[in-house]
Amino acid sequence: MTDSQVTADALEVAREAYRREREKRVRDEGNEQFIGTDGVYSDFQRDHYADPGFTRDPITETVEVVIVGGGIGGLLAGARLREAGYNAIRVIEKGADFGGTWYWNRYPGAQCDTESYIYLPLLEELGFVPSEKYAHQPEIFDHLRSVGRHYGLYDGALFQTTATEMAWDEDEAEWVLSTDRGDQVRAQYLVLSTGDQHKPRLPAVPGILSFAGKMFHTSRWDREYAGDDLSGLAGKRVGVIGTGATGVQVIPNIAAHVGELLVFQRTPATISVRDNKPTGPDWASALEPGWQHRRSANFTACVTGVAVENDLVGDAWTRTMMELNAAAAGKTDPFSANELVDFAIMERIRSRVDESVRDPDAAAALKPFYRFNCKRPTFNDDYLPAFNLPNVRLIDTGGRGVERITPDGIIVDGELHELDVLIFATGFDVGTAYTHSRSFDLVGRGGVRLSERWANGMRTFHGLHGRGFPNCFFLGFTQTGFSPNFTHTLNEQASHLGYLLGALRERGVGVVEASQKAEDEWVRTIREGRSPSQLKFLRECTPSYTNGEGKPDDENRFVAGRYPGGPIEFFAVLARWREADSLEGLELTPAGTQRGEQDQQTREPAMARYTGAPQ
Repeated sequence: MTDSQVTADALEVAREAYRREREKRVRDEGNEQFIGTDGVYSDFQRDHYADPGFTRDPITETVEVVIVGGGIGGLLAGARLREAGYNAIRVIEKGADFGGTWYWNRYPGAQCDTESYIYLPLLEELGFVPSEKYAHQPEIFDHLRSVGRHYGLYDGALFQTTATEMAWDEDEAEWVLSTDRGDQVRAQYLVLSTGDQHKPRLPAVPGILSFAGKMFHTSRWDREYAGDDLSGLAGKRVGVIGTGATGVQVIPNIAAHVGELLVFQRTPATISVRDNKPTGPDWASALEPGWQHRRSANFTACVTGVAVENDLVGDAWTRTMMELNAAAAGKTDPFSANELVDFAIMERIRSRVDESVRDPDAAAALKPFYRFNCKRPTFNDDYLPAFNLPNVRLIDTGGRGVERITPDGIIVDGELHELDVLIFATGFDVGTAYTHSRSFDLVGRGGVRLSERWANGMRTFHGLHGRGFPNCFFLGFTQTGFSPNFTHTLNEQASHLGYLLGALRERGVGVVEASQKAEDEWVRTIREGRSPSQLKFLRECTPSYTNGEGKPDDENRFVAGRYPGGPIEFFAVLARWREADSLEGLELTPAGTQRGEQDQQTREPAMARYTGAPQ
């Protein structure tokens, strides 16, 4: 169906259906309907891939930079800082290797949902081209480890180690970092790339710990139990809670290996075409220098409404978003302007369900009734057909979620569904505040804690600096430009960080901190730049992490702080700031001089030209 075929009556019927389905799912507790995996739930965090007997002596040392987090962001930061001439780098990572979410997510079928040619970082630098358009976890994980080797980051890595405290030492102008292994590492600079896809979350369902069978989260896939060939699931009655991006991948990949598979659904996902393909030799041989940056920028432009001559990626992500953005272009209320196109897109997605699923009741329950970007879209060609298998059954909860977990299984609508194995595909602690899901609470100047400073929402300058936390840099979605290709945002931030720390070294700077004015202006830009139409759209969306589980007005949500002009404009803001080369908005203290002894004049930036920014 095209937008020209949509009648006013059909659109009004859709609006009512969307409103009705949303109301089924909205809960007063918002994000509190989920629980973390601490305390009595800590077994859900157990690392099935690490050496349980691993020990080492505590380390006491001073380095130039400590990076907390060894995922894509941490690896990119390490790479760009190596290029800027920093050698004494420590990486603190709670996993037993680099990889971040690709270390943890080893469930069957795990693969990137944006094109691997733009998602995998530093492909040109390492001379590597992925073997398929959407690479699977083993290849992604191997590549990320290759990044660590290529940039010599393994020598400075402390794996199976969790940062427990990070405090600014005013007298020494250093960060002091403590870990759960007794380490005390001092560093001039602290880089936080702790991400949001490392700490699993669970639904706050009564009776979770009473279940007598085997139970685990997809991000802690129990390979000892399931077996590498999934033979451990043979003949078992397996239940999966969660039908988002992870559930959509794991469900079809275990369906044929289990005795019976019960899929417990609260909200159906949008299932668009994936159409994965191997990388042909002709495609790879035709690549020209700079191809990955151009392709990444092209994808981000396509999906965020920036005009491009050609769609280089050409997948369901770009085609769908370009449809939506074309309808909204130039309109004061873009979310209302593209409503007809949005409806037509969702009708195609719902029609695909009818074409793929034979059981009409299952097909009806699998149809998503909300607008396209209310939840992160998914792309899969095997998920819907899996419900045609005789051993797969959909248990739709009508938006309410499961009622209770018992020793024998799961209760929905008063009916017990007996299980041997329960798998949670319920994602990560994404929608909450930045400080909520971390193992530490940063202690800055004067003993002020980050949780106090950000009690009413994030406060940064350029998403990188926080007033009161000198020489500390945040990587991730902390008031930055948000691209569905997370790697693009992280790479732009890491390159910006490499320039900045290179400039600080060239100019003999010991301490850098955002000015109060610069931070205030950036926070104002973030908060005042959000359009009323965007907030209206999010308020009308079905609950998900993108709208704070139905509470989009909460300033303290982790995903609340997006740069309103979009990622391409945000990257341009950073580029212009670097080109000006004045370090405007930062207060600088010369190396070897205590900050407290400086008057305002000596805090002004030195103007020596820096020419070593990484390209």
